[in-house]
Amino acid sequence: MNPYYIYALKDPRSSPAKPFYIGKGTGNRAWDHTLRVDATRKGRRIAEIQEQGHEVVTAVLADELTEAQALKLEAELIAAFGTEDTGGLLTNSVMPSGAAPKARRSLTVPAGVVEKAQIGLELLKAAVLELAQANPDGITNSDASKSLGLQSDYAGGSKDYLAWSVLGLLMREGKMVRGEERKHRAVVR
Repeated sequence: MNPYYIYALKDPRSSPAKPFYIGKGTGNRAWDHTLRVDATRKGRRIAEIQEQGHEVVTAVLADELTEAQALKLEAELIAAFGTEDTGGLLTNSVMPSGAAPKARRSLTVPAGVVEKAQIGLELLKAAVLELAQANPDGITNSDASKSLGLQSDYAGGSKDYLAWSVLGLLMREGKMVRGEERKHRAVVR
């Protein structure tokens, strides 16, 4: 039996109850949001619903999934419903911190691709951070690229640009620092 499931948190103040958050979880993850309300957009919506005397509807949409199946379905559902940042319904926060650069005007950006890319980026950042945490002396850009299979050989020679970008994002978020010998270390919090 596979342990992952996909769930929706729904606002009961409309009929039918509309989803405002899609997530992937195991165990009690889907219900933890209403027990430990945080300061995120999702948390503020939960608090607002509860303050008005209602209970958030938690619905398991699919279960007995592998992690890969759950990640794919989560990305598809977030893309389908859209986030508030892209004019959709969901409070999911899949964009990295900081303002996203504007694409050129003539570029067609299909609905949902931004959310899919940002979910993938969050997974990449988590993998690089975990690698750094497992190596207290730090990791280089090349370490991350080679060990995580992120290195490209486009146009000959090795390219580590993807790992370099991910390391840069983690440093901007304060989760990593660059130390001596060009090694990056995880910031323990």
